Amino acid sequence: MNKTASIIITLLLVAGIVLWGVLKNSRESTGTQSDQNVTMKDGVQYITINARGGYTPRITTADANIPTKLVVKTNGTYDCSLALVIREIGYQKVLPQTGEELIDLGSPDVGTLQGMCSMGMYNFSVKFN
Repeated sequence: MNKTASIIITLLLVAGIVLWGVLKNSRESTGTQSDQNVTMKDGVQYITINARGGYTPRITTADANIPTKLVVKTNGTYDCSLALVIREIGYQKVLPQTGEELIDLGSPDVGTLQGMCSMGMYNFSVKFN
């Protein structure tokens, strides 16, 4: 292989790696907010958050002033996202490694509810409009 072909192949590899990184970050930034995890059933709004290696989705938008329950799901979770803290409602609990925790939020006012692990490494927020 000659020197020019080696340079072209190297440039293509570098460009591919850079493009992969840009696309990955783009997907992550648009994937951090979701309204698909909010459902209504029998007049109650349910917000589902998955806890494993952090919380997903990280940002959720929901309706304010209606009965709301937060469903935190774990599935083989062994990291600090098991130790959930929601200061606004005085909630602090170590979740089961696998299962669902149902947290009654009442009828939240307009504002933002923040949840995090006890170490503050992982977090999520629910914006009530």
